[in-house]
Amino acid sequence: MAKVELKKPIVDEIAACVKDAQSVVVVDYRGLTVEQDTKLRKNLREAGITYKVYKNTLMNFAFKGTEFEGLAPYLEGPSAVAVSKDDATAPARILSEFAKTADKLEIKAGVVEGTVFDAAGMAAIASIPSREVLISKLLGSLQSPITNFARVMNQLAEKRGGGAEAAE
Repeated sequence: MAKVELKKPIVDEIAACVKDAQSVVVVDYRGLTVEQDTKLRKNLREAGITYKVYKNTLMNFAFKGTEFEGLAPYLEGPSAVAVSKDDATAPARILSEFAKTADKLEIKAGVVEGTVFDAAGMAAIASIPSREVLISKLLGSLQSPITNFARVMNQLAEKRGGGAEAAE
């Protein structure tokens, strides 16, 4: 069997993994201990993120003709990809948080909803709260004026009720 035939299933696996992905983040994992790598994989898996190490040339072939083609310049040295199909900011957020404790982990670049970002751009994306947090903040801000209005109306009713008793 030719080498190309052996590598085609891996390229197809990468292409299937990134198909319909909301975001793909490329990291340099050099220098991580086995314990750190295991913890990182566990954190990503719990968030529903696929994390794999592939050869750069195979990733290049898989990314050709897709919105992830812009990652090609960043595929140098050891590279791993974190792919999320649900939450666009989750890989960047989890990897950035983990990089605070494991200084060897380096985010190279990423694609979020079709836009290529370098390491600085990914750091900015990592600061965006999760979808659930944003929804809860929105609901809290919508609920706050209603709650305040109800509280004021209640105080007015109590004040008028108290004044009526004093008049008797």
